[in-house]
Amino acid sequence: MSKIVGMTQSNYIPWKGYFDYINSVDEFYFYDDVQYTKQDWRNRNMIKSPKGLEWISVPVGKKTRDRLICDVEITQNGWQKSHWGKIRQYYKDAPYFKMYKEFFDDIYLGTEWTNLSDMNQTIIKRIALEILDIKTKFAGDSRAFNLTGSKEKRYIPMLKEVGCTTYLSGPSAKSYLTPEAMESEGIKLEWMNYEGYPEYHQLYPPFEHSVSIIDLIFNEGPNMKEYMLSFKK
Repeated sequence: MSKIVGMTQSNYIPWKGYFDYINSVDEFYFYDDVQYTKQDWRNRNMIKSPKGLEWISVPVGKKTRDRLICDVEITQNGWQKSHWGKIRQYYKDAPYFKMYKEFFDDIYLGTEWTNLSDMNQTIIKRIALEILDIKTKFAGDSRAFNLTGSKEKRYIPMLKEVGCTTYLSGPSAKSYLTPEAMESEGIKLEWMNYEGYPEYHQLYPPFEHSVSIIDLIFNEGPNMKEYMLSFKK
């Protein structure tokens, strides 16, 4: 029986491509027992504002150099209300803001988040399951497998253990994943392709694809899947 598996680090309110990746596999794993990287997507993302693109960042402090993503703690209070305040301000006039306001009210005001990975994983799963109705199985995270060794060698034992026949990887892993190593273990390696996204109605031109998926949610609502790649297969 074939099984397509995907795995990557959790990000803060990721872009639409992250969810297309999840929707393209049978089982998805969070890969958060690896080194946290600063100024990356783990704790920040972009939204549109009247003045252009704006980064919103979750405060994690400066002592993250030797920490795994799963161990990074959120260091300040008040940021949740601040982020949600900016999102409400910039998107209140978007066509479908009111439809999803309660959902994000709960995300930002219903829980006081303390661990970055826990928060990211929860938000990603809720958007995937409750808004996009993605059927992919969220099978846990890589911490359960006690992975060791180099990047490529870390992947293979886990993929074999879960019965993976095809591993779908993001293109950034081309620097260290090889088809030969995977195929020698009976696993086919394929690459996620993020080319060909159509533009959608977006506030504050010029158009930008790489913003958080909340931009697509608020602007296109129930039509959002028409502007993603994986739902067209």
